[in-house]
Amino acid sequence: MVVGEITTGTEVLVVGGGPGGYVAAIRAAQLGKDVTLVEKDNLGGTCLNVGCIPSKALIYASYLYQKIKHADAFGISARDVQIDVERLQAWKESVVKKLTGGVEQLCRGNGVNIVKGKATFIAPKKCLVESEHGTQTIEFKDCIIATGSVPMTLPGFEIDGEIVIDSTGALALRKIPESLIVIGGGYIGLELGMVYAKFGSKVTVVEMLENLLPGTDPELVRFVARKAKELQMEVYLKSQAKELKKGKDGARLAVQTPEGEKSLEAEKILVSVGRKPYTPPELGLERLGLQPDTKGFLKTDRQMRTGVPHIYAIGDVAGPPLLAHKASHEGIVAAEAICGHQSAADWQTVPAVIFTDPEIAYAGLSEAEARQAGYKTITGKFPFAALGRALTLNETDGFVKIIADAETKVVLGVQIVGPEASTMISEAVLAIEMGATLEDLALSIHPHPTLPEGLMEAAEAALGKAIHILMPRSRVK
Repeated sequence: MVVGEITTGTEVLVVGGGPGGYVAAIRAAQLGKDVTLVEKDNLGGTCLNVGCIPSKALIYASYLYQKIKHADAFGISARDVQIDVERLQAWKESVVKKLTGGVEQLCRGNGVNIVKGKATFIAPKKCLVESEHGTQTIEFKDCIIATGSVPMTLPGFEIDGEIVIDSTGALALRKIPESLIVIGGGYIGLELGMVYAKFGSKVTVVEMLENLLPGTDPELVRFVARKAKELQMEVYLKSQAKELKKGKDGARLAVQTPEGEKSLEAEKILVSVGRKPYTPPELGLERLGLQPDTKGFLKTDRQMRTGVPHIYAIGDVAGPPLLAHKASHEGIVAAEAICGHQSAADWQTVPAVIFTDPEIAYAGLSEAEARQAGYKTITGKFPFAALGRALTLNETDGFVKIIADAETKVVLGVQIVGPEASTMISEAVLAIEMGATLEDLALSIHPHPTLPEGLMEAAEAALGKAIHILMPRSRVK
């Protein structure tokens, strides 16, 4: 960017270079639009830089570390297994760098003009971008807001980056803490808590609600809770962090539990109480004629258009679920809508994946949700303990469950807890989107021995035709 103040114009302005923003920018450019993408940090957003990608790198490393330590089950004896944290972090950062560099190359290769700086809307069709090199005013015809989300804060537990950390800090630790307290038992806190428990930290989780992973079917969560216990993680449910006192080498946390107040000590305190949309006053949304709702979200229609016709919003700022893959698809919809295509956010389901141990993945309706929606349901469940491939991996916890309409046999939802649930759920998404029936899944030949056979077996169980699990004679058909 040229030093000083300049004014430029663009057809489509995209604010935010995360998995929603950069995808939207590329798609609009592919369709012939002049596109400018503004990002204040590195391209890739939270997901690629300090979220999805680095966390999964550490999750896999911790999985591998624990697998090696317990390889005796396979007749393999490994001695003196150690963690070199500096090399681990260097590897994680190399993965991030490759992906963010790839995103920039894709953007530039598609003709997207990238502007690094902080964006502020100053008029309905004008944006001011400030950077260390000066300021730039960008005039635009259409705009896609893709500013993402940020971690929620907890009064009295402000992040200092040393003792009290957020998920970003937890992903960048240069030393495995001897002890770690996680405030918040949601998916981010539990994923990271399990990482450090496997690396040898004494981990304690404090959750206000009655279950870990609030909002997730308890039938799935119980396998993760059992694993947490195996990892010697201490879990306080229906408990609230009340007061924090920092010391030289850590902190003392007062926690109100159902059994009374307890005092916990740890070297690090990870605050992980959720995320909120990044729609701060300094963004200047009111100058566009926009007003976020009480939770900070921007309301959109099925083409991701806001109440202001030339302004679109995608990803976390457009409402839950706050998931990178949802943001990317919304970005494509917005870009194509701007270009006059009849695209819309008309998908049947957005899959969710939780990278705990074991993994959890689900798509569509749960059994309870289906019944609440008025369906008479039929279900089939197949345990990993009865699946050959799971036995060869020595990972037999969990199951595959399919929920279908009892009359039409159309698949309404799939729930998986177990090994590689994150990979298996994609077949379930395709089945739901295509309106597949139980017969479609049951009659599709799945390769053996593989984990996805569990989907076929669960469909067979729902139809009363299971071969590899015993079924009540009353259900056999």
